[in-house]
Amino acid sequence: MENDFMEKTEKSKLSDRIFFIIFGFLILGSIVFTYCRVVIEKDYIISAETDCDPYSEKCFIYVCDPATEECTGDPEEDNWYYKIIKRKAYNIPSCNPNDEECDALICPNGEEDCGYAFCEEGNEDGVECNDPEQYTVDNPPEEGCEEGDEECLNEEAECEERNEECVQTEESEEEIEASEPVEE
Repeated sequence: MENDFMEKTEKSKLSDRIFFIIFGFLILGSIVFTYCRVVIEKDYIISAETDCDPYSEKCFIYVCDPATEECTGDPEEDNWYYKIIKRKAYNIPSCNPNDEECDALICPNGEEDCGYAFCEEGNEDGVECNDPEQYTVDNPPEEGCEEGDEECLNEEAECEERNEECVQTEESEEEIEASEPVEE
């Protein structure tokens, strides 16, 4: 009888050891798999806030809260319009997103698993959305140089160096030249 008891105890110990060995390998395998997927392959999605154009896109509005942070009192500086970008980590370049040449928070054409989330009523509780049409009415866009128009930017820079009236004067001269008949 003692032998039967000893055999059952030893079989029980052996089965317990096998169970814990298998369980340990499963845990270790899970850790290795997750490490490879996250650290080596960077196979996960990054969600970040990026600038949004309130004239053409339905943006989330961040409003400075004077109770929790220092605000300037100027709504133009205290409010920030943003959208949410979701992009695979392995597609994001290693650069500072605040650098103008870094395109970490921009979805390139044709990139899968990259997209923007815009503000829709009911997206998140307590988050304000802007209406592009109403924003354009309330804040008419300033007329100036388009991005990439170096000739216009150079003229503005020259005018700023001389005086502020320069831009208005040059615009008037261009209108006069355009209205004069061309002699042949």
